[in-house]
Amino acid sequence: MRKLGCLGLLVAVAIAAALWIAQGWKGAGPAARPLAFTVPQGSTLASAAERLEAAGAIPSATRFRLQARVFGGGGSIKAGEYEIPAGASASQILDILQSGKALQRVVVVPEGLPSVMVRDVLLKADTLTGDVAVPREGSVLPDGYAFERGETRAAVLGRMQAAMTRYLAEAWKRRKPATIAKTPEQAIVLASIVEKETGKPEERRTVAAVYSNRLRLGMPLQADPTVIYPITKGRPLGRRIRQSELRAKNGYNTYASAGLPVGPIANPGRLSIDAVLDPAQTKALYFVADGTGGHVFADTLEQHNANVKKWYAIRRARGEM
Repeated sequence: MRKLGCLGLLVAVAIAAALWIAQGWKGAGPAARPLAFTVPQGSTLASAAERLEAAGAIPSATRFRLQARVFGGGGSIKAGEYEIPAGASASQILDILQSGKALQRVVVVPEGLPSVMVRDVLLKADTLTGDVAVPREGSVLPDGYAFERGETRAAVLGRMQAAMTRYLAEAWKRRKPATIAKTPEQAIVLASIVEKETGKPEERRTVAAVYSNRLRLGMPLQADPTVIYPITKGRPLGRRIRQSELRAKNGYNTYASAGLPVGPIANPGRLSIDAVLDPAQTKALYFVADGTGGHVFADTLEQHNANVKKWYAIRRARGEM
């Protein structure tokens, strides 16, 4: 009878232990809000469990370790930064840490951003590491780029530049006979001007056509953003362009010299690159703002001057002149 009693006690203890281990495996966990949790390289399940308990994601590190051994299927946890949802169960948390699907952050480079400001964007991403030089102008493809905590800024920049290299190569293969660009490099230079001259996607091919027509005729491009670039490296000028700056010869000023500037003035996006490689069919040589955020185009100087008068009238009505 004593042996039976001991056996019964052991069974009861085993059942209690099993129930304790199983408790909370599938049920809601204690995290009141989503948590960012990092698993460093070389972490063990035991060390991760201790940190999960300290972060308030699980009630017991010991129970979590036992649960992982019994129910976890033997998979190992993977290094990375993860997001643990509010109320995540122990089962969900282990699945997240074993998945390797680390939390990714995104750094965004808007279309037309100059390279000095691309560096600014990378430096402001405080979970990236290391310094980075100002990239070559026109070498970065505007887009959103995912990264993980602790990744280097140089590595993210490398992906940005590789994306531009790939896209330009693909776009160059699709170029139409109407393009004025003789090389991919020329396409980037002209696309950077188109990018800075209009924010309306539907206008890009027409703006590209205006500048292409001017280049064919040997006319100066007369693009204000090219005058500003050597002064600020693409940052906002914050004032009107001076007459002396319109006369300056520095390789970029398209008022003082005909042809393309010596290099890009920003990092153009896909639509501007495509526009330069497939410009609209138009004889337009001029354009001016129309007061709505877009432009009105003209084939002749007479038409253009009339459009400029209308634009000045709009500005005077707004109190801008």
